[in-house]
Amino acid sequence: MRKNFGAKPVTYPQPVFIIATYDENGTPDAMNAAWGGIADEDKIVMCLSAYHKTVKNILAKKCFTVSMATADKVVECDYVGIESANKVPDKLKKAGFTTEKSQFVDAPVINELPMSIDCKLISYDEETGLLFGQIINVGADESVIGENGKIDPSLLKPITFDPVNNAYLVLGEKVGNAFKDGLKLR
Repeated sequence: MRKNFGAKPVTYPQPVFIIATYDENGTPDAMNAAWGGIADEDKIVMCLSAYHKTVKNILAKKCFTVSMATADKVVECDYVGIESANKVPDKLKKAGFTTEKSQFVDAPVINELPMSIDCKLISYDEETGLLFGQIINVGADESVIGENGKIDPSLLKPITFDPVNNAYLVLGEKVGNAFKDGLKLR
């Protein structure tokens, strides 16, 4: 028998995105966002409230980066989500994060998070909070590149948000091969 929980924002996994921008003075800012995902082959979507300083920066600059939060940076990634840049403008520095300018958009890349996505703003709906970004580039530090030349999740150790238990979980082991294992049933 199933237990019903009603209409709730619960799916697994929920990626933990760290969204980075520059403010009007060129100061880097970032926030933690757990409600988002890929909307198409070259688009990302997130649900972000308009009161966030990061959202104001995105609307002004028309671009941003999205880094994957990682197991070794849980404390820092959680901090940039619970602290507001409206109150603490140097929260990235307080988190111990350093940045460099993206090669592709006018937004910072967080050096301590080894994978990031450079994006341009497509649209933002203040009423729903839905923000769509055009993926311009995906970059990854060599430390998370596997022997096959691709991003290796076991090296990246991205975390996911568990919305039921308010916890962060690290992604687990490989259990199958996409677009291949199901062929056994043909």
